[in-house]
Amino acid sequence: MRLLLGILIWSTGSSPLLPPIRLWVTDLTFVPTWAGVAYVCFIIDAFSRMIVGWQVASNMRTETVLDAIEMARWARGPKHEQLRCHSDAGSQFTSIRYGERLAEIGATPSIGTVGDSYDNALAETVNGYYKAELIRGPHRAERGPWKTVEDVELATLGWVHWHNTERLHGYLLDLPPVEFEGLFYAEPTSVTDLVESR
Repeated sequence: MRLLLGILIWSTGSSPLLPPIRLWVTDLTFVPTWAGVAYVCFIIDAFSRMIVGWQVASNMRTETVLDAIEMARWARGPKHEQLRCHSDAGSQFTSIRYGERLAEIGATPSIGTVGDSYDNALAETVNGYYKAELIRGPHRAERGPWKTVEDVELATLGWVHWHNTERLHGYLLDLPPVEFEGLFYAEPTSVTDLVESR
């Protein structure tokens, strides 16, 4: 972690295990459809790998990211004084409006180094799972290309629910994010010790 031009620079690849709502990571990805490109933004809680906010849109304007933050804000509560939100250096994440929205919830923006996908590895990994499991998944060939942005949005809703409640994560002791967080709130010390001992 270092300070560059007044912005906190943080790498999610080597971060220690933080409790929930301390580090969110975010990124944009895209999905081609017959009707144009669908842009997808995920907000992920680094502790449990839970997707706490997301948005699918036909553009990659800052509003797409702001809508995902709003979803995360209402899923996790309105104020987060010790929260850091890490992203790449895309224009949506360096915009004044993005910084203002994070300030509204008490969060601090953090931007990775330019041109380094490892710096935002968790967000890139979730994007990879999303594309492998849903967008280009095993059943996609029989259905053909995605037709509309709305089709992608509806499918993403189902995938996010599955990712958070059913998908097993090796890093989370082969538990889904919801169960892992539940264990933390029941026994915070033992969950942290188990993960850090791996």
